[in-house]
Amino acid sequence: MIAVVQKVSEASVTIEGNVKSEIGKGLLILLGIEDADNQEDIDWLAKKIVNMRIFEDADGVMNESLLDQNGELLVVSQFTLHASTKKGNRPSYIKAAKPDVAIPLYENFIKTIASYGRPVQTGEFGADMKVALVNDGPVTILMDTKNKV
Repeated sequence: MIAVVQKVSEASVTIEGNVKSEIGKGLLILLGIEDADNQEDIDWLAKKIVNMRIFEDADGVMNESLLDQNGELLVVSQFTLHASTKKGNRPSYIKAAKPDVAIPLYENFIKTIASYGRPVQTGEFGADMKVALVNDGPVTILMDTKNKV
């Protein structure tokens, strides 16, 4: 499971001209799922994300987590995070999980991260989404559950 985590002051997802979801201060998570992913990946990633100390404390030091700041979450599925660009100029998405595997894992990730008590908004799996964000910092972190160390 790959996640691109961006600290945002605001973010939204628009589908067919309608705003489906929007958040204020918090984290936008672009989530890529592969066939090898499981509940262990979900649990590790969700816990790591909500506890990551990337928000400023009273002294302006990145020393607080999403939980400390009462931030919001926006989770968007993005199979293109598993693109292979080794050969040619057209990326291969062979490593990305197909919907029958990815959708239940995506939904379980949302349920798991929501269990930490912060509001979670989502995109729509498989939809053509327009994602807008104001990256705060900027802070963007790439996480891969297959590379935890």
